[in-house]
Amino acid sequence: MSVRIVHLSGAAFDALAAGDLTAANAVSPVPLSAYLAGPECRAVWLMRSRQAAADPGSAAWVTGVIWDETHQRAVGRAGFHAPPDAAGMVEIGYAVDSRYRRQGYARAALEALLDRADRDPSVRTVRVSIRPDNLPSYRLATQYGFEQVGEQWDDEDGLEIVYERPRRART
Repeated sequence: MSVRIVHLSGAAFDALAAGDLTAANAVSPVPLSAYLAGPECRAVWLMRSRQAAADPGSAAWVTGVIWDETHQRAVGRAGFHAPPDAAGMVEIGYAVDSRYRRQGYARAALEALLDRADRDPSVRTVRVSIRPDNLPSYRLATQYGFEQVGEQWDDEDGLEIVYERPRRART
């Protein structure tokens, strides 16, 4: 499976936050889906829109499109919550359109993001936060060396278990 994370511009974030698929597709480097412009994703795009407006450089790190190179389609969203913080921590987030779940896209997106983090010397720690009832994400994360380090409350998702793993230096 050939998947890459396609990063979007502030204008694409703005259009997706407004649910305007036509406007988003006009500025996106790849065709977007109704799922990405739908209500399930809007809060994320609104957050990313504000983030990119405040720090345009963050757009290269934050949530983008999970793009299936083989089938030439957008299957979900994935990225980091922000560029590395002062301690070198990045947090991964991803969501796959329900039509494409259980086909390896979350794994492929996670691997792409881990590869990027592992190649960037400014990253020291990679984090994922997972709801306790999200067993597929928990099982996936633990296969890549993530270990539980605590828990947190997320206003959107509720209780989340926090997992981290160190960056694994690559060249």
